[in-house]
Amino acid sequence: MHRSSDSVAALASALAKAQAELVNPEKSLIATIRSARPGEGERSFRYAPLSSGLDIVRKTLGQHEIATLQTTAIDQGAGMVNLTTTLAHASGEWIASDWPICPLTEVASPHRMGTAYARRYAPSR
Repeated sequence: MHRSSDSVAALASALAKAQAELVNPEKSLIATIRSARPGEGERSFRYAPLSSGLDIVRKTLGQHEIATLQTTAIDQGAGMVNLTTTLAHASGEWIASDWPICPLTEVASPHRMGTAYARRYAPSR
């Protein structure tokens, strides 16, 4: 479910400016993948550490007075754990979105709950 403050004009303006300033993180790490197939060699590729991307996003959003917040809540009726992500601006404007994470039955098993969370955010291929 999508929710927001009555106006999001200042938040939208700040977010547009922040997005224009975002840059890709430097690909400073190298990974090597060995093939399980006989006769195929190794493949290497460069990639950026997640921490570099997060540093760029945090710094850029912070310069434009935008904060991200995430909270969880239990929806007893639906039997689900929900995640709420909020973008908040120094002006007091905000926009939030809810996402179901996993059934309540998975909460007793942190590993299964984490797997359910990861599946929801994995890119589809």
